[in-house]
Amino acid sequence: MFNWTFTRLLALGILAVTLASPVQAWSINKGINIEDGATSGGQSSVNGSITVGNKATVTGELETVNGAIRVDDDSTVEDLQTVNGSIRVGSNVQTADISGVNGSIRLGSKVVVDGEISVVNGRVSTETGTRISKDVSNVNGEFQISGSTIGGNLTTVNGDVWLMDQSELQGDLIVEMPSGWNSQGQRDPSIVIGAGSTVKGEIRLERKVKLYIHETASVAGVSGEMTLADAVRFSGDRP
Repeated sequence: MFNWTFTRLLALGILAVTLASPVQAWSINKGINIEDGATSGGQSSVNGSITVGNKATVTGELETVNGAIRVDDDSTVEDLQTVNGSIRVGSNVQTADISGVNGSIRLGSKVVVDGEISVVNGRVSTETGTRISKDVSNVNGEFQISGSTIGGNLTTVNGDVWLMDQSELQGDLIVEMPSGWNSQGQRDPSIVIGAGSTVKGEIRLERKVKLYIHETASVAGVSGEMTLADAVRFSGDRP
């Protein structure tokens, strides 16, 4: 699941490393723009967004404390990190780890993520042909996985999960038990395994959910608070 040390310290860590490092380019209260076809090292911003143009190459981390990150089509980048802001990745992009605290993460088609995706509060969505080699996780926020492959586990606490359009999850789908002062009275998340989609591992449930599995989907098993017999089978595009 999500690294809580990262959650607490990312904002301070990015700022400290950014200001201390003479190698990493950085800016304060200013956006960063890497032009189409350009080659750049890592870039950091405090209170600024980062934009990478088409067919650009970035050989270091892109990180910002308060700002969005956008990577346009056919680019190659390394790690993408933000604290407060969305991350949008275009089509045919290659990247490493993608992480955030507050903000959505959106991947276009045929994206290759050679690493993991993690966010605390944010929606994660993918388009057809995208491949993520490791885990995908959040605490709050919907997963909309479309025609994509996830090489590790998919983990959430309160998020709905839509695994659609012949997507493949090679690890487990895990719904963790919420904790803390606001854990009472929360709605049950919806878990939807759509047409032709596959969960090669188990659906591991530490809490009750609304579980829907398409008639043509494949799931290795369901364990924890529910069993495979508790799932609602459906035949249309959506339950």
